[in-house]
Amino acid sequence: MSAHAHDLALDHHDDHGHHHKETFITKYIFSQDHKMISKQYLITGLIMGIIGIAMSLLFRLQLAWPDHKFTAYEIFLGKWGAEGVMDPSIYLALVTIHGTIMVFFVLTAGLSGTFSNLLIPLQIGARDMASGFLNMVSYWLFFLSSIIMVMSLFVEAGPASAGWTIYPPLSALPQAIPGSGAGMTLWLVSMAIFIASSLLGSLNYVVTVLNLRTKGMSMTRLPLTIWAFFITAVIGIVSFPVLLSAALMLIMDRSFGTSFFLSDIYIAGEVLHNQGGSPVLFEHLFWFLGHPEVYIVLLPALGITSEIIATNSRKPIFGYRAMVASILAIAFLSTIVWGHHMFVSGMNPFLGSVFTFTTLLIAIPSAVKAFNYITTLWKGNLQFNPAMLFSIGLVSTFITGGLTGIILGDSALDINVHDTYFVVAHFHLVMGISALYGLFAGVYHWFPKMFEGKLMNKNLGYVHFWVTAIGAYGVFFPMHFIGMAGLPRRYYTNTAFPYFDDLADVNVVITIFAFIAAAAQIVFLFNFVYSIFYGKRGPKNPWKSNTLEWTAEQKHIHGNWDGPIPHVYRWAYDYSKLNKDETDYVIPGQDFIPQTLPLQDNEEEMNH
Repeated sequence: MSAHAHDLALDHHDDHGHHHKETFITKYIFSQDHKMISKQYLITGLIMGIIGIAMSLLFRLQLAWPDHKFTAYEIFLGKWGAEGVMDPSIYLALVTIHGTIMVFFVLTAGLSGTFSNLLIPLQIGARDMASGFLNMVSYWLFFLSSIIMVMSLFVEAGPASAGWTIYPPLSALPQAIPGSGAGMTLWLVSMAIFIASSLLGSLNYVVTVLNLRTKGMSMTRLPLTIWAFFITAVIGIVSFPVLLSAALMLIMDRSFGTSFFLSDIYIAGEVLHNQGGSPVLFEHLFWFLGHPEVYIVLLPALGITSEIIATNSRKPIFGYRAMVASILAIAFLSTIVWGHHMFVSGMNPFLGSVFTFTTLLIAIPSAVKAFNYITTLWKGNLQFNPAMLFSIGLVSTFITGGLTGIILGDSALDINVHDTYFVVAHFHLVMGISALYGLFAGVYHWFPKMFEGKLMNKNLGYVHFWVTAIGAYGVFFPMHFIGMAGLPRRYYTNTAFPYFDDLADVNVVITIFAFIAAAAQIVFLFNFVYSIFYGKRGPKNPWKSNTLEWTAEQKHIHGNWDGPIPHVYRWAYDYSKLNKDETDYVIPGQDFIPQTLPLQDNEEEMNH
């Protein structure tokens, strides 16, 4: 679209955007306004998060005190927790559904769904997403897949229990384990709908960033948040269809007698007709999404962190172009490292060395990000609000969790700790905790944008951060050590092995920390809900930030700006910039310059 046509289209939108009266249904349920859709994603993601964390507490109880009886099992698990004893098969199901919910329904939707929706139009200066209708469809497909996933918990034979990676043959043969019947079918249907939702959303984000930027908003003036959301969407478009193909082949194997993943199987003395398939093929297909998925979850969190650290350090982000380059490098490398999940699968050993090499390469752009954050913080005028604390927390967990990744990415070392708690510790710190910190940081920072200028309570935010930070390290740090001692993951009890008796106490400590960390999330939920209704209203630009979203109206209108769209004259990180003489800030007494302000006579443009 030419610039002239673009301007005409925008003016046309202005004329017609605000006349029709919205009903409750068109405003809150089937809304096409990106700000409302982002809130829908966030609230759905938080509800799914409550379910996911509740599950983890149930199986943590089982791991800490395997011989005790808990009434909680009877209440929450029904027949699977009869007389207060957890059924071994439901333990596997809880682990499976916890993994699925947290990875896809909380982190992917909570970060990409919420913040891409909220920020892309606002930060690039667009009225809305490229297609409001597809955006709405994408949310409702996500909602439908969430409902189906939760429904699978109530199936007679139990929900899917082949691990969140659903490796065949366990997942391919309904008669293999109880959870492979209807529960598994619902899991596959839910994931297929989730993938459709994810693809619609991602395509929308990519088109919006490429086509709807306001005048003056070149790609090198985009905030790093938008770069991160944009590249995340590209990774999603590349890798999610591969998981869809794996899910469809698995459905064929289960229901239509094909043998993509099955070969020479015996069950209960019966020889099945399947031959010629390979379960390793499924692993390749699954991890071709599974590893990029880590970055689909992490990159938005890192983008949010970039924005918050620069704003609250009152300094330009260090190495803007290096940060963009590291996002692009991570996106490329993330698609060629999947084999490091499969070193023990019987794959060709030569491939092991190839995947080790590519995995160690991805440490470089990750380190660039970590160093750039630390350098941005260095000598900054730091504002320690909750969003900033969570962002610094993210940098911490990203480094500590990333270092263990170097061990797991090396095929010779990985063999020793594969399928132990060491792996659980690694990916929970990197993917779980870091991404959750990014989510929390984003919620505290952009809450005023979501809820018309209201602010969350700062003191409750501090409580939430410190208890969560201590709890998270208390849970996942000891796991490294019990993993190195050889404690295997996915076992519901280790009492049968005298070798592991010494490690039983560690599991108790971990569980206590898990309950403390979960209690802190209740503080957050209270703060979130209370602030929506009774939060005190802050100024239009509460964090004194440069980006465009703070120039939009506090009151939500469909079209974001009540009047013409602002033009952009500079990049997003002109904080604490001095004039040519270096005697005062460019705008005397103000340490930030919004993107909408033209270059002043007394400043030089930064060559970023």
